[in-house]
Parts: sequence; structure tokens; C-alpha cells
Amino acid sequence: MKKDSSIILFHQKQVRRHWDEKNELWFFSIIDVIEVLTGNTRPRKYWNDLKKKLLLEGSQLSENIGQLKMQSSDGKFIAAYSINSLTKSRTIQVMVGKNGKQKTKKRSKRFIKNNYDKD
Repeated sequence: MKKDSSIILFHQKQVRRHWDEKNELWFFSIIDVIEVLTGNTRPRKYWNDLKKKLLLEGSQLSENIGQLKMQSSDGKFIAAYSINSLTKSRTIQVMVGKNGKQKTKKRSKRFIKNNYDKD
């Protein structure tokens, strides 16, 4: 089976992902991951605020987050911030934070466990 792009379901929500053949890694849409894990109704705003916070802190994590063209809900391919399966765990830890809700922390652990490098 050739891997390319696909959508996975987690808690009845879609998460877009893309397979990088060269590096053999899955890339996940960070906006989708934020929406699934936090339940936030404005994941783009959440991501913009988090990105600013990371830059102010001098975090190197933001260097590991790139943009890939992923298919949007209207069928168009647009650039979406993406995290790969290697940096996903650390990125999710930063998103949830040490003061995150217990429900979000459990959901994050489950997401990482269920989707780490799976076909």
C-alpha cells in the first residue's frame, strides 16, 4: 500500500496527515491536533498564541514545525502547519502545558499512543 495523505479519526474529529516517503515520517496538521486535544473552538487562534509564546521563550520547537500542503475541507490544497511523528510528543506536551486539564492530558497520551507511526 502506498502511503500519501490520509485522514484519521480521533474522538470523532478528523486529523489530516501526510506521509513523507523520503524521511519515512508522518506529518500531522497541528491545527487539527490542537482542535482534537484541547476541544478549542478556535484552534487557529490557539496556535497563533502558542507560536508567539514559543518564539518569546526562544524555544527551538518552533524550528521543527513546518508547512505542508494539505487538503482543506473545501477540497483545496493549502499550506498547513505540520508536526512530524518525531516531534509530535514534545509539541503536544507544550500545547497541553503543565497546568493543562487532566482530560486533555489523558487525551494527548492516547493520541500519541494510537497514532505514532501507524499506517
